[in-house]
Amino acid sequence: MSLVGWIEGDDPELMWQERALCAQTDPESFFPEKGGSTREAKRVCLSCEVRTECLEYALAHDERFGIWGGLSERERRKLKKRA
Repeated sequence: MSLVGWIEGDDPELMWQERALCAQTDPESFFPEKGGSTREAKRVCLSCEVRTECLEYALAHDERFGIWGGLSERERRKLKKRA
């Protein structure tokens, strides 16, 4: 199953997920073990055309695990604190 494959339905606000590069890669790299490398996932995110939408989704839904929009959960927390 892909990273975004768990979301069902045709919600227009989630259509960006069909264009996400992570949907075409190994989802395990986006959810590394504690202390594991996030480098591979972040590299994929750098060239993804829906990176902004992905990050906005993660922030709006308080995603606590994984790499979303190129940021780890800790990086997203820091970003929320600054906002």
